[in-house]
Amino acid sequence: MSAEATNPGVPLRKRSRPRIDLRRLGRVALLGPVSRDRLPDAIGHVAEAHRAHHPDADLTILRRAYLLAESSHRGQMRKSGEPYITHPLAVTLILAELGAETTTLTASLLHDTVEDTDVTLTQVREEFGDEVCYLVDGVTKLEKVDYGAAAEPETFRKMLVATGNDVRVMSIKLADRLHNMRTLGVMRPEKQVRIAKVTRDVLIPLAERLGVQALKTELEDLVFAILHPEEYAHTRSLIAASEGGQDPLAEIAESVRSTLREADVTAEVLIRPRHFVSVHRVRIKRGELRGTDFGRLLVLVGEDADCYAVLGELHTCFTPVISEFKDFIAAPKFNLYQSLHTAVVGPEGAVAEVLIRTHRMHKVAEAGVVALGNPYTADGATAPHQAEPADGERADPTRPGWLSRLLDWQESATDPDTFWTTLRADLAQDREITVFRTDGGTLGLPAGASCVDAAYAQYGDAAHGSIGARVNGRLATLSTVLNDGDTVQPLLAQDASSGPSPEWLGHVRTPTARIAITGWLDAHPDGAQPHGRPVEPRPQHQPADETANGRGRADSRAAGVVVDTPGVPVRLAGCCTPVPPDDIIGCTVRGGAVTVHRTECPAAARVKTIGRAAVGARWNDTGDWSDPADYRVTLVAESFGRPRLLADLTEAIATADAAIVAATVEPPSEQRVRHTYTLQLPDAAGLPGLMRAMRDVPGVYDVSRAQQPATTV
Repeated sequence: MSAEATNPGVPLRKRSRPRIDLRRLGRVALLGPVSRDRLPDAIGHVAEAHRAHHPDADLTILRRAYLLAESSHRGQMRKSGEPYITHPLAVTLILAELGAETTTLTASLLHDTVEDTDVTLTQVREEFGDEVCYLVDGVTKLEKVDYGAAAEPETFRKMLVATGNDVRVMSIKLADRLHNMRTLGVMRPEKQVRIAKVTRDVLIPLAERLGVQALKTELEDLVFAILHPEEYAHTRSLIAASEGGQDPLAEIAESVRSTLREADVTAEVLIRPRHFVSVHRVRIKRGELRGTDFGRLLVLVGEDADCYAVLGELHTCFTPVISEFKDFIAAPKFNLYQSLHTAVVGPEGAVAEVLIRTHRMHKVAEAGVVALGNPYTADGATAPHQAEPADGERADPTRPGWLSRLLDWQESATDPDTFWTTLRADLAQDREITVFRTDGGTLGLPAGASCVDAAYAQYGDAAHGSIGARVNGRLATLSTVLNDGDTVQPLLAQDASSGPSPEWLGHVRTPTARIAITGWLDAHPDGAQPHGRPVEPRPQHQPADETANGRGRADSRAAGVVVDTPGVPVRLAGCCTPVPPDDIIGCTVRGGAVTVHRTECPAAARVKTIGRAAVGARWNDTGDWSDPADYRVTLVAESFGRPRLLADLTEAIATADAAIVAATVEPPSEQRVRHTYTLQLPDAAGLPGLMRAMRDVPGVYDVSRAQQPATTV
């Protein structure tokens, strides 16, 4: 099975193995059974491909499975006019080329027998055992996935349940869909479009997550040809034109081979053509294609250490494009993918992308979970229901963390429409990040996930009591977006009756968090627990920095503020850090507390838009402020970058007798630097002088009060 470009017509590229000849197989299948000592000619392709990956495989069970499938499907024809047996044969060949083990191939040959013939599951179990029976039953439950939009949600729910217990079920389904897509031309155009859309929205993302790139890339090309015929035709013409002349990658590939030979590094250097969708994406990204954009160099080595040796030689002997370097060996993707990605400038200035991996990594990159063989038998014993270790992650390497999470939330989403919508949104996440817990564990989250997502991923429903987080050791708001490699520690309130805020839904990316938050809010429309006790005021209902910076006290006198609603807890907002003599306004939050903001604070406007009443507020005329921490303010200094800028700014702050509670410096952008300081003042009256002193620092062109929650406080 090749991951190169495929064409739903005449192939542009030579494949590593000829595609199965359906007409020849049809004629062979009609000849009927053969003698007991011979392997049927119709599965000769399957046997050859299977023995290439498993030289010692016993083909006896494949022979028996073929004979049962052929006899039960005899007389049935596909819409293309071929005998139906050609379909399970083609599906089985796809899986055999990917390296699937014998049990998967046996189930693949039989995958339509229970659905379309008189063969029963009991018969399959008696003749082939429980494991093959389980796989056939799982695939059978998926067969109606394309019929009727109303049936899709519940069918896909069953699909996930079946897949979760054995990913080989989904492997067979994906191969089944690929062969159907290859022969989709006999169907009506409107049905082609409908099947292609379901393939695009669900099955292709699942193939990506299972790491089966060989299936995913060909499915993408076939869907591309149906849903975007004009773009497909244009891309096809560009690829055809590029094959007419000399391949610029060939010269670079030879230079790489020479470099590695001189360094005594044993490696195989191949030119790997891009498939159609990949070429189309590069053209959209760059506008105009370069000669080297139609393929990439693939360097295959024996050991992990050799990958880094190759990388070192390439970066030494060629000019590297540093922005293109990615290390997926040290930090594998969520779908088991491992490889080093880089790009180098060739002798004539052409840029070539290079993939560096071991042969084992290449097999897994192509076939994903299929390449891992039988995930349940380390010693030949079947164990279809593995236990989970204490940390909640599946012991089965072919049951990755994302799939476990998917199964967990599908049980919570009782509404099929909610399940379907959430499934498609989750699968649309084409990139996953890994963040580290403070106890040494890891969390796999979609790109763009926030601290809210991390809290629910780690603590489940207990995350309803989240009040903030520490990201890389520094306090952060719940809305903070996490990056790959961050260390996150969600912080939970002591009050077990706490509940989430509706505002959290704007920050979440994971189905687990969204379903949990939505379920709690639906069960508590008034913010109260079932026993009627109101939820205590919580910092995240204000901007989430209020607890983190120590300003969330519930005593109006201690806060130095008088509000028009006497006797209620009062807090100073951490987003705008009001201090006298700022104009202020109070906002009622859940539980009856009042948060005091500066009148121009955007957060105050947002609170009012969701229907919470504004409350009159003014500073305490007596000036009785019991805690100097009440004079805490967040300032933003914008400046041009220069040496010693940070030292000069902190010196100016110290000269004004202000204490730095926290500070962040954003990465320079166009020689401009943005500093955010949370400061504790000895007296609010000194704020204007402090801001003037900071503006007087050379290079600083503006100092202003913060209008949004600081990333750290």
